[in-house]
Amino acid sequence: MLGLTLLTGCAIDKGTALAADFEEYWADTPDVAKVSTTKNNTLPFSGSSDGVLILKGGTSADRVTELAGEMREYVARHDNVTGRITADGITFTVVADERRTGEVLALWRSLTADDRVADADIHDAPWKEATERWQIEVTAVDATGALAVFKDMYAEGDRHRPLSGVMVLRVKGGLFVETDFNDRFPAEAIAAYEAVLAQYPVVGATLRRDAVSGSAVSIVVAESADRDHAYELARSAAPNLGAAIKVTSDSAG
Repeated sequence: MLGLTLLTGCAIDKGTALAADFEEYWADTPDVAKVSTTKNNTLPFSGSSDGVLILKGGTSADRVTELAGEMREYVARHDNVTGRITADGITFTVVADERRTGEVLALWRSLTADDRVADADIHDAPWKEATERWQIEVTAVDATGALAVFKDMYAEGDRHRPLSGVMVLRVKGGLFVETDFNDRFPAEAIAAYEAVLAQYPVVGATLRRDAVSGSAVSIVVAESADRDHAYELARSAAPNLGAAIKVTSDSAG
């Protein structure tokens, strides 16, 4: 292993070498169905790699926890390597910090137990001063589930425990909803959507981050709905969003 480390350190294509080391280290690991890597050779003798352990179906939660602990130790020893695990449709990044890894494992457990969730990805995404920042993308089974999961993960529910630090959350599935431009809960955008949903059938909606207003809302109501009234409902529920609210009718019927 020392020889591999020395070779990696002086490799001209460092990303390629890091990926090769990852694949060799984790090859033939019990309960691992596949090892996948990507490499980034930024400059001569400089680069990085992402490695993913894709676990076999039915791998126990205890075994996932064990592998996450081993991965945490691996990334702590290997700079410029991002280690990830895919288990039961959920992919998550393992960081060197034991506390943060424990939090991610707890979220993995709760997401895999949530029948409203189809799949998810939890990625370490530091940005500027926010060194503890997570980017989470969830696919829900339907629009009702998408909004419920979003609330549970971010603000109102008790089914999922929010991760510490900054959390950028996106949930899709008949509805697309994400945190606002400042990585906060999009209270007004959700209020606008729910005001319309309470009175009219909604075909689809997007509640996305926006650099100007914080959040932008686009709602498509059924053709039979009163589009103008639906628009007024949304504007009244979220007066600060102004022109960032759009309501259209489903022309397809």
